[in-house]
Amino acid sequence: MTKQPIKMQKLVLLIPALLAALAINSCCNAAAAPVRMQLTHVDAGRGLSGRELMRRMALRSKARAPRLLSSSATAPVSPGAYDDGVPMTEYLLHLAIGTPPQPVQLTLDTGSDLVWTQCQPCAVCFNQSLPYYDASRSSTFALPSCDSTQCKLDPSVTMCVNQTVQTCAFSYSYGDKSATIGFLDVETVSFVAGASVPGVVFGCGLNNTGIFRSNETGIAGFGRGPLSLPSQLKVGNFSHCFTAVSGRKPSTVLFDLPADLYKNGRGTVQTTPLIKNPAHPTFYYLSLKGITVGSTRLPVPESAFALKNGTGGTIIDSGTAFTSLPPRVYRLVHDEFAAHVKLPVVPSNETGPLLCFSAPPLGKAPHVPKLVLHFEGATMHLPRENYVFEAKDGGNCSICLAIIEGEMTIIGNFQQQNMHVLYDLKNSKLSFVRAKCDKL
Repeated sequence: MTKQPIKMQKLVLLIPALLAALAINSCCNAAAAPVRMQLTHVDAGRGLSGRELMRRMALRSKARAPRLLSSSATAPVSPGAYDDGVPMTEYLLHLAIGTPPQPVQLTLDTGSDLVWTQCQPCAVCFNQSLPYYDASRSSTFALPSCDSTQCKLDPSVTMCVNQTVQTCAFSYSYGDKSATIGFLDVETVSFVAGASVPGVVFGCGLNNTGIFRSNETGIAGFGRGPLSLPSQLKVGNFSHCFTAVSGRKPSTVLFDLPADLYKNGRGTVQTTPLIKNPAHPTFYYLSLKGITVGSTRLPVPESAFALKNGTGGTIIDSGTAFTSLPPRVYRLVHDEFAAHVKLPVVPSNETGPLLCFSAPPLGKAPHVPKLVLHFEGATMHLPRENYVFEAKDGGNCSICLAIIEGEMTIIGNFQQQNMHVLYDLKNSKLSFVRAKCDKL
């Protein structure tokens, strides 16, 4: 965890002002409850062309892998944006904090743990469309003491900054040098369907630096650590179902999914183990065994996907758009895919990191080979729309393989569109099945 001693001094100066503004209440223990949450894609409703949407997703995907692993496992995600204004966030989670509820929209991130939002009085905050969370307006707000269980959930993140008034603070930094520091708070969290859960620990960010341009108010960590939202709610599972990124329909996140709901998918439920990596305990790793393009199982040894001494492996991630593969594996997929597609290749200076082909603007959709991911005990047969991005620009049409070359193997959210993906935390398994996510 990257410490921020200079900024922490600023936080200490804010303590008297904050305490004077708040009525401190007793806190409750978080309790698991079956709840539904709504997601929106960061680019939904922006009126982007298919080509621009593809470019933005490719840029975000290219940056994600090095930033995931560039800092400690407790804070691996990179919020913010490229200098050209492309938001780095993928999905925004809508919920509310406090009594009465104050709305927040947080970046959904399965690659980090802390749940935090910007708060009043804010010393350094980025712009957001919603009002900052104001603890003085909530009857259920509480500050946990330094010796409380909540303050000790993750000692690498939390600390006591004032023994006299027993103030528990946090400091959380990210791979792109963005950071948030503030007080650790306990509150009631409300969800879209009306359910509410008391006693949720979250970070009240008072000094937030970095580039944040996705209209988020903070980040909702869904990782495997003790401060993540699923861990705090003590749920047995959580799941998400992403609608098509080119549409406007919201996506869904569910906690403690009823058994009968998950059986309504459009196919056979596939299940594979979730692997733990001690070097990066927050991430959800899978055991990828191989890849088929067309009818060819590519000659990639399983060791190319294996987790070795805390490095390598395959991560499934909500914050990555396009799946990334290490250079050797990507080249095999690239060449085999290109051999099947009988169309002119678009120069890379026009398409960035994606393999694209120039296609006729009218008529039957060009043939592309099937793409299959083979996991331990499970097979993911990707539908065409989950690995081929079709972009039209005036009279020109391109079809692109929505996979990029990266530093490691990451299964992105584009490959998970209209797929109900369930993280079985109790049994350390991941299940998936095709679904109509807008009907879930």
